Amino acid sequence: MVTRKEVAELAGVSEATVSRVFNGLGPMKPATKTRVLEAASRLNYHPNAIAQSFARRRSGNLGVVLPYMPKVHLFSAYYFAEILSGIGEQVREQGYDMLLSLLKPDESLDYTRLYRSQKVDACVILGARDTPQQRESLRQLQDQGHPFCLVNQHFEGLAFHEVDADHVDGSYQAVRHLQDEGYRKIAFLNGSPEYSNSGDRLQGYLSAMRDAGLEVPSELLLEGNYSRKSGYEAADRLWAQREQVEAVFAANDRMAIGLMQGLREKGWVAGRDFAVVGCDDSDAAKLSDPPLSSINVPFYEMGKEAARGVLTRVIQGESAKPSNVKLQTRLVIRQSSKSSTIS
Repeated sequence: MVTRKEVAELAGVSEATVSRVFNGLGPMKPATKTRVLEAASRLNYHPNAIAQSFARRRSGNLGVVLPYMPKVHLFSAYYFAEILSGIGEQVREQGYDMLLSLLKPDESLDYTRLYRSQKVDACVILGARDTPQQRESLRQLQDQGHPFCLVNQHFEGLAFHEVDADHVDGSYQAVRHLQDEGYRKIAFLNGSPEYSNSGDRLQGYLSAMRDAGLEVPSELLLEGNYSRKSGYEAADRLWAQREQVEAVFAANDRMAIGLMQGLREKGWVAGRDFAVVGCDDSDAAKLSDPPLSSINVPFYEMGKEAARGVLTRVIQGESAKPSNVKLQTRLVIRQSSKSSTIS
């Protein structure tokens, strides 16, 4: 088995220098680093991963915090599956491992416990909600200097390291498309206000309606919880006021598909009797009947960017400065947003 001493002798440096190269510690001349890496390659030297972790005082793990949702197959949900795939790919590229942690809704919020136990070097937090408990726990993380990144969530009045999508523009695109197709009575089915993207999508919807000179009666604003069931249940409310509705923009595909199913049972078919646009551009959008127009949200890229940003800070020893990365969305048009009933 090749030792660090042999690498040092071949490279003409000290063992301490070899250690610094592989642990990424301290300043290093590029030529010296190159000599050490070339020597290690020639000798087929592989440093002990556990020893490296101790030397760096790092675990080698990126923590990913997920909300625990009873009766929900979390890892089969398009939103979480795409983000986790992006995180996993970036973690692999940067030589880290991923540690998943499920947080129950009623569990005492204490993100710092993962750092205190030295299980993780940084965290990516998914499914965060705007509650007093969440705000306080995130402030504690920031005050203690722990590196973390929020995905698809921001908090009014607070600044954290965040990776998000431009949901305002995405919603605006969806509603303007419906208007361009001739629709004027456009309802909006939103998700819970505890999620910032709900507020962003409402802002985009209202801006598009206002720019077109259209009023928004309160009965056109519906709320679900991002589940297919809540979309299905919203069909009753929409059906009761069907004379006032020509089209619907739903804040995610699952609610849009549930709504389409509920209205189909009442004899109202999307793409024939009304138009609908969803959001996420999930696999289900392509397979629904009719195929669902949807705003494509780059969840995979958001996951990659979140992991890349937070791990780069850890490796380079940078402080956790607030930053906001926002990726673009785009409209994908399918049959559901075309209706033969509108001239």
